[in-house]
Amino acid sequence: MGVSPAVGGSPAKEQQAAGVGILLQIMMLVLSFVLGHVLRRHKFYYLPEASASLLIGLIVGGLANISDTETSIRAWFNFHEEFFFLFLLPPIIFQSGFSLSPKPFFSNFGAIVTFAILGTFIASVVTGVLVYIGGRTYLMFGLPFVECLMFGALISATDPVTVLSIFQELGTDVNLYALVFGESVLNDAMAISLYRTMSLVRSNASGQNFLMVVVRFLETFVGSMSAGVGVGFVSALLFKYAGLDVDNLQNLECCLFVLFPYFSYMLAEGVTLSGIVSILFTAIVMKHYTYSNLSENSQRFASAFFHLISSLAETFIFIYMGFDIAMEKHSWSHVGFVLFSILCIIIARAVNVFSCAYVVNLFRPLQKKIPLNHQKALWYSGLRGAMAFALALQSVHDLPEGHGQIIFTATTAIVVLTVLLIGGSTGRMLEALQVVGDGHDGESFEDNNGYVAPSYVEEGPSGNRFKMKLKEFHKRTSFSALDKNYLTPFFTSQNEDDDDEEDDEPMPSSRRGGFYGQ
Repeated sequence: MGVSPAVGGSPAKEQQAAGVGILLQIMMLVLSFVLGHVLRRHKFYYLPEASASLLIGLIVGGLANISDTETSIRAWFNFHEEFFFLFLLPPIIFQSGFSLSPKPFFSNFGAIVTFAILGTFIASVVTGVLVYIGGRTYLMFGLPFVECLMFGALISATDPVTVLSIFQELGTDVNLYALVFGESVLNDAMAISLYRTMSLVRSNASGQNFLMVVVRFLETFVGSMSAGVGVGFVSALLFKYAGLDVDNLQNLECCLFVLFPYFSYMLAEGVTLSGIVSILFTAIVMKHYTYSNLSENSQRFASAFFHLISSLAETFIFIYMGFDIAMEKHSWSHVGFVLFSILCIIIARAVNVFSCAYVVNLFRPLQKKIPLNHQKALWYSGLRGAMAFALALQSVHDLPEGHGQIIFTATTAIVVLTVLLIGGSTGRMLEALQVVGDGHDGESFEDNNGYVAPSYVEEGPSGNRFKMKLKEFHKRTSFSALDKNYLTPFFTSQNEDDDDEEDDEPMPSSRRGGFYGQ
């Protein structure tokens, strides 16, 4: 997996070194999956699977450091950010969108978009401004303002895979799960768009103003989303009319289904848009429309295949993060930057969650507001993971010598602390906030995308006629009505019974657990 053989040896020696490197990676992957299974089986929530993978990488890297084999092992694990963005992140992002259960996601779609779009923007700006102020007041190493905003953008990408797995194990409220999971899915796309926009601004600092920055961001995000949705719709029509759902063509059907996500990703990257954003929306559209046009065997294959490669990719990323932290020469001389950055993201996450929850609750009736304990759980669930790490790895090449290395060191430290400390204490957090087991006994969703809080109180009879008319009008003009009456009949051949079965699917346990939630 991305191994670079030792330089300067004979071809036989290089081949042997590459083989040993691949063997070591396979051994770590096997150990990680087995250990994760044992921990999950014994319900040991203090060390989730992602944390275990990270620790395995740390231990192997630490053992290599204290031995005389550091140089050769580093040659076996010589990776570049292109390897992450082209081979590891696409299946993870696709599985995130593909494993979304439509009913809880779209029931809370307004809140999810608010947290993922507006919230990520707020967190990025607050983090960047605080880091810039810290540098100007000599509390930490100072970076230019645009570089501070780049750091704010990349560190705002959340990856609560450990929290979500524990959410599912303990049985938390389904709406809270949908908010955390939905935010993390869209948040990745938002963060990478912000980072690339800020990177472009930095490279053309003299000719950019705020309006052009906003236009460039909208161009990147909306263009990538349109490309992803377009590819998804094309795939739905192809599988609907091509007649591939027969026994002797199922191999072709599966191959085409697997190729469409990468086609979407490479198309967006080829026209200087965001492949991550594009493949995310391709996944959502393909799950909702294309998936139902497949044969049953192909549906099972697609679910298992994408779950498999996303699990391998995500586990490998956590192993490599731990390995790299132990092996890499980090800028620990700027430990003040690391510590102050941790404080900044805690504050930024709080501003993000509580301000967005306030905005969402302004437009909701009393019984559908997001309760305070769910807001605290959202704030606590802001772990950093694969996306932040990959963008930080890219910043080493995007920024001047030294600056990118400082950001990379701070990001890896934040990833380790959040995954190990927050991930391991999630169970106690859920018990303290009293959100365990309050949402799986009779789920309730409204057609008006309302949040169904645990303490639901029935409305009185007054104004019922007006409210019923308003609700009926909303039903007829909502996206759900458009989807049911026009999009689904046009792009799929499924009937209403299939829709009901799909809506009743449970939420996946995590990005690793998408298949088990099918």
